[in-house]
Amino acid sequence: MMQGSGQREWLETNGTGAFAMGTVAGLNTRRYHALLVASLKPPTERYALLSRFEEEVVAGDRTFALGSCQYPGKLVSDGLEFLEGFRTDPCATWGYDLAGVKFERQIFLVPGRQAVVVRYRCDHAAMLRIRPFLAYRDYHSLRHADSSPYAGLPPLEFRSAGAFTQDPRWYLNIEYLAELDRGLDFREDLFTPGVLTMDLRPGEWTPVCASIDQTDAIEPPGKRDPFIVRRADGKPTIIAGYPWFTDWGRDTMISLPGLLIAPGRLDEARQIIEGFLQFRNQGIIPNRFPDAGETPEYNTADATLWMFQAVRALLNASGDKVFLRDVFYPAAKEIIDWHRRGTWFDIKVDLLDHLLAAGSQNTQLTWMDAKVGDWIVTPRHGKPVEINALWHGALCLMAKWGKILDDPAAEGYRAEADHVRDSFRAAFWNPQRECLYDVLGPEGPVAKLRPNQIFAVSLPFGLLQGDQQQGVVRIVERELLTSVGLRTLECSDPGYKPHYQGSPVERDGAYHQGTVWPWLLGPFIDAYLAAFGKTEANLAYCRDLVAKLEAEAAQTGCVGSIAEIYDAEEPRYPRGCPAQAWSVAEVARVKADYGWGP
Repeated sequence: MMQGSGQREWLETNGTGAFAMGTVAGLNTRRYHALLVASLKPPTERYALLSRFEEEVVAGDRTFALGSCQYPGKLVSDGLEFLEGFRTDPCATWGYDLAGVKFERQIFLVPGRQAVVVRYRCDHAAMLRIRPFLAYRDYHSLRHADSSPYAGLPPLEFRSAGAFTQDPRWYLNIEYLAELDRGLDFREDLFTPGVLTMDLRPGEWTPVCASIDQTDAIEPPGKRDPFIVRRADGKPTIIAGYPWFTDWGRDTMISLPGLLIAPGRLDEARQIIEGFLQFRNQGIIPNRFPDAGETPEYNTADATLWMFQAVRALLNASGDKVFLRDVFYPAAKEIIDWHRRGTWFDIKVDLLDHLLAAGSQNTQLTWMDAKVGDWIVTPRHGKPVEINALWHGALCLMAKWGKILDDPAAEGYRAEADHVRDSFRAAFWNPQRECLYDVLGPEGPVAKLRPNQIFAVSLPFGLLQGDQQQGVVRIVERELLTSVGLRTLECSDPGYKPHYQGSPVERDGAYHQGTVWPWLLGPFIDAYLAAFGKTEANLAYCRDLVAKLEAEAAQTGCVGSIAEIYDAEEPRYPRGCPAQAWSVAEVARVKADYGWGP
């Protein structure tokens, strides 16, 4: 039996937002674990259609049950004792030893289709019986026994060389213990229409393809970036995380340099930027495209400003002056103008100090956006530190690009950037702790020590002086740095939460109150090397930080990915989304930027 297989998760995707996911042990512990979560309007309208297979292998005179399921007070895990190994190449692959008989299972999705292939191979002649379990529900919900097992959704077709025997029944009170840990509903009923029986020839793969679009089984397509998907209109976008996020503006712009620009997929990066620009409204790109395809949400003060940094990375890699001149720069001028005069959610430049203010006591517009009812967990309305670092960066880039394009407005952007820099240094510097305030709030500076100040150093625009840069990096390193990223609040703060667990309210209360975010390691490394120089010793130190995170991720969470968050204290478990785009992207970006390999 494989150790730790009940905690490790696997993920297979197909480039549309559809996915298959589960635990290496074969036990579904989340409502999102399924063999096929189809996307009916890519990458949204996702439905868990096929929950799992229960398999029985008849080899010689013995029958081996390989199913796993949790019921109230009883765990059925017949196959776990036979599990020898798991790998992800070329796809999710399990190896079993059935009393000397070697048996394999592979699971993968068909690219661009709403279809999953499960195929089997045995080194002896054997018979395989498969009982499929259907969920047929929105992937955020749970199902309960009723008279309509298919819920009006597209029928699932099974294509195989086997024979199907009808035996319809409901299995009741199936439990998902990860949902119990998250304080959510965790029991559901699943419908099974019958049993599929197939003969396995020695050494040959025998597939079953389940689809809603008449798809036949294919060979495994090989690994793909799970986060890069195509919308229904064929345009690319980035999924923020699996299993429950879709495409978010902020996450997309932060992830672009690592996921697409570093590996040279520049045309897709350009298309994504253009796609978000098409949805801009009053100078703001969407924060989120809702699951059901409603009007985009614009409650973000930073997604649009992060887009400037994504374009900077794209232009550094491509030198595409035509894209700058014809597409982005004209839109960017409009964006800057809207920020000056005021746009959504009280996002507006303060004409007295040229700093950017955003939000009210009722809104959360930065990446620290947890909100429970009317409770703002991390109030940051006013002038947040990273928003103004990004605002300064956008103005610096406009001055640079305007000069390249011979725009007379370039000098005005440069002058405004200088005003922002001077005001920033005067207003944000905390002399008592030799670091930066987190927010300039309506009632004065907020001195909570958070990682947001690191962007004032990591962004390459000279916002702080050298000694200030070092002060910021040193205190963040001392109080917030862990082996898997940066804490969101220092341990001595009264609001600090060491663990992310419990009910939804408890978890939201810890989300940015100490919980560690791996994606922040990228900007920390940029800031460290900017403040102390790219010496051989400093580069080695930073490279070791990446290695520690990768080593931790290789032992826990989703195989081949990096989790959204980790507990702030040991034992430091991965939490949130098991596979998060910007966690993976920032590691990939810094490795590419500093020549540390793939």
